[in-house]
Amino acid sequence: MSAPTDAQTDPSALRIELAIGGMTCASCANRVERKLNKMDGVTASVNYATEKATVSYPEGVAPEDLVATVESAGYTAQLPKPPSAPAQEQADPAAEHARALRERLVVSTVLAVPVVLLAMVPAWQFTYWQWISLTLAAPVVVWGALPFHRAAFVNLRHGAATMDTLISMGTLAALAWSLYALLWGGAGVPGMTHPFELSIDRGGGTDAIYLEVAAGVTTFLLAGRYFEARSKRTAGAALRALLELGAKEVAVLGGDPAHPTERRIPVEDLRVGDRFIVRPGEKVATDGDVVEGTSAVDVSMITGESVPAEVSPGSAVVGGCVNEGGRLVVRATRVGADTQLARMAQLVEQAQSGKAAVQRLADRVSGVFVPIVIALAVGTLGFWLGSGAGVAAAVTAAVAVLIIACPCALGLATPTALLVGTGRGAQLGVLIKGPEVLESTRRVDTIVLDKTGTVTAGRMKLVEVVPAARESAEKVLRLAAAVEDGSEHPVGRAVVAAGRERFGSLPAVSDFENRPGLGVQGVVAELAQLPGLPDPVRAATGAAPLTPASGAGRVIAHAVLVGRPSLLAEYGITLPRELAEAAERAEAAGRTAVSVSWDGRARGVLVVADTVKPTSAAAVAALRDLGLTPVLLTGDNTAAARAVAAEIGIDEVVAEVLPEEKVAVVARLQAEGRTVAMVGDGVNDAAALATADLGLAMGTGTDAAIEASDLTLVRGDLLAAVDAIRLARRTLGTIRGNLFWAFAYNVAALPLAALGLLNPMIAGAAMAFSSVFVVANSLRLRRFRSAVPRSSAPPTDDAHRTRSRRHTFGATDG
Repeated sequence: MSAPTDAQTDPSALRIELAIGGMTCASCANRVERKLNKMDGVTASVNYATEKATVSYPEGVAPEDLVATVESAGYTAQLPKPPSAPAQEQADPAAEHARALRERLVVSTVLAVPVVLLAMVPAWQFTYWQWISLTLAAPVVVWGALPFHRAAFVNLRHGAATMDTLISMGTLAALAWSLYALLWGGAGVPGMTHPFELSIDRGGGTDAIYLEVAAGVTTFLLAGRYFEARSKRTAGAALRALLELGAKEVAVLGGDPAHPTERRIPVEDLRVGDRFIVRPGEKVATDGDVVEGTSAVDVSMITGESVPAEVSPGSAVVGGCVNEGGRLVVRATRVGADTQLARMAQLVEQAQSGKAAVQRLADRVSGVFVPIVIALAVGTLGFWLGSGAGVAAAVTAAVAVLIIACPCALGLATPTALLVGTGRGAQLGVLIKGPEVLESTRRVDTIVLDKTGTVTAGRMKLVEVVPAARESAEKVLRLAAAVEDGSEHPVGRAVVAAGRERFGSLPAVSDFENRPGLGVQGVVAELAQLPGLPDPVRAATGAAPLTPASGAGRVIAHAVLVGRPSLLAEYGITLPRELAEAAERAEAAGRTAVSVSWDGRARGVLVVADTVKPTSAAAVAALRDLGLTPVLLTGDNTAAARAVAAEIGIDEVVAEVLPEEKVAVVARLQAEGRTVAMVGDGVNDAAALATADLGLAMGTGTDAAIEASDLTLVRGDLLAAVDAIRLARRTLGTIRGNLFWAFAYNVAALPLAALGLLNPMIAGAAMAFSSVFVVANSLRLRRFRSAVPRSSAPPTDDAHRTRSRRHTFGATDG
C-alpha cells in the first residue's frame, strides 16, 4: 500500500481545504504551497487545476493564520463555507472567471485581428496604417493583458516571478519597442511599410514594429487561458454531477404512527430515524432501510450498475438513487456527510487534491523555471546585440524566449488527468483514494482475491434439487422449505428463500423441532387433489382442515425430516444409491448436501452453496489479460476453495486460513518478490488490504475494509476491480503523456526561440496550444468504458450443470 503523506501520518493534525484565488500557473501554486509549508507543523498541497489547498495543521495554528499566510504571498484564500450557506454565497468562482476571460478575449480579438491583417498583407498598409495599428493594439496589450500584468506586479512586490511575469514582460517589451520605433525611429514616417515574416530579420533596425506580435500574443494567450478555464470546469464535471445527485427536499412522516402526517423539509434537516416517502420518479433523500412498499431502484448513478435493484421491506437504499416503481417509506440510517454519496464525493475530492511522484518533479522544475527563463532571455538579448544582429532582432528573440517558456502545461499535466480520471471512476463505481494509487497499479503483478463476498455472493443459495426415483423435485422443495421455515440456520434460510421464490406461500407446519447439528423435523399438512374422495378431514396434526376447490380432495399429513443423513438414520431411513452419490458429489465440491425424507422414506437431496457471482469468471480472465496472476484466499475448506477456483479459472489457492493469517499470506507473496494487490470486503480482510501494495475494497463490504483500501469498488462484482485497475493505469499513462509533451515542448522550443528561429506571435500561439493540448488529452479519459460488459459474462459451470440434470427444482410434478 502506498506510503501515507505527512498530512496523514499525524493523527492529531487538523485538516482544512482552502479555496485559493489569483493563481495563474503552476509556479503560483508552488509558491503558495511553499509559503504554507514554512509554517510550523503545517503540511499543504496546492492543486492548480482545482484551485484548492489541502492543509494539515496542528491545534496551535488557527485557520485564519493559514488565510493570512496565503494573502501575504499575494493571493486570496477562503475558508470552506457551511453546507447550509445560501445559494448566492456558493456561486461558482470558476464560472465567473471563465466569463470574465471570455469578455476580454472577445474585445481583444475584435481589436487584434485588423492589426495582424495589416501587418500580414503589405498591400493593405495604407498611409499611417502603423498609427491605426497602435491605436487598436494598445488597448489589447494594456487592458486585454491586464490579468497578466496585475499578477506579475503582485508577484514582483513579493519578490517572485511566475509565468505571468514572462507574458507581461514579453508583450510590454514588444509594445515598448514599437512605441520607440514609431516615436523616435523610422517606423512613424508616412508611407512606411514592412513585410510580414514568420522568421526573424536579424538585421532589422529601428523601423521595425511588433504591434501585431504584442496584440496577437495577448489574444492567443487569452484564448488559451479561456479554453483552459473551460476545460478545467469540464474536467471536474463528473465530481460536480456527483455532488448534485442528492435530493433537495424530502417528504417526512410525523405525528401518530397510525395516522401519520406528511410535511416537506429541506434534506439538510433530515435526522437519523426519520421516516420519509419516496414516490415513483423521486430520488431517495438519504441512506436508509425500506419500511413499507416494494419497488425497483435505479442505482446506476452510485454503482454504475445499469440493472435496477429490487427493494422491499428490510432492504437498504442509498441516497441519490431514483425510485422507478412503487411508493416507498424509508427510515433514515445515515444523513449529511455520513451518507454513501457524500463519502464518495469526499474520496474523489481527496484524490484530486493529491500529487503523484511524477508531478512533484514537475513542480520542482516549474519552481525554478521562470528565473532561469528570464536569465536566458537576458542572455539572448545580450548575445544578439553583441553579435551585431541589430536591436530589433535581439529584442524579438528575447521576447520569443519569454513567451514560449510558459510552464503552464507542466502544472496542468497531473491535476487535469486526476480530475477527469477520478470523476469518471466515480461514475463507474470506482473510487480512487489518491494519485499514489495510480503508480501502485502499474507495478502490481499478483492479485489476491478473498472468496466469500468477493468472488462468491457471500450468502447460501439453493443450487440443485435431486429427487429420488418417481419423486417430484417441486414436492421435495415445497415440503423441505415448509419445515425449514422455522429454522434460522443459513442453510435453512437458503432453502426457504428458494421455496418462497418458487411457490409464493408454503404449507402450514406443526410439531416443529430443531435438532441442533442434525437438522429440523415437523409435520406438514398438504392438500391432495384426488377426484372422487370424500370431503377433507382434520389432519392428525390438529391443524385446521383445508377445503379444496369444488369439494374434491383430502388433506395428507407428512412427517418430514430435513438435515444430515444421521438424522434420517435415527428413524431407520437410509439414502438410496443415486441420492447418496449426489450427496457425495456435492460434498466433494465443497457444497452442503441436505437430505429430505417424509413418511419413512428418503425422497431427495438439496444442494446448497455460496454461489459464484456471474461475473467472477469473466473478471478473472480480464485480470489475467492485464498481466496479473490471481490467487484465491479463503478460510473455507480446501475442497470448497478448489471447486470455486476451478469454476472461475484460478490455479493458485490458499485455503483454511484464519483471518489473522491472511496478512501472513500477503507478506509471504511479497517476500517472494511479487507486488501484491488484494481484493476483499470484510473486517477480517482489513489488515491484509492495508498490508498489500494495492488494496481494493468492495463497497458492499464493511467500513473497516473500505478505510484500509486504496481503491473502493462501489459495485459489488469483481469486474469493478478490472475497471479500477484499467482506469488507474490509463490515468497514470495520461499523466505521463501530458508531462512528456509539456517537457518536450519547452525543451524543443526554447533553443529555437533563443537562436532567433521563432517569431514571437507563433511562440504565443504554440504556448497557448500546449496548455489546451494537455487538458484536451486528459479529457479523453471521459470516454473510458468498462472492459467486459456484464451481459457478456459467461454462464457459470454450476448453472450449466443444473440445466443438464434430468430433474431440477424448476421441474413440474409428473
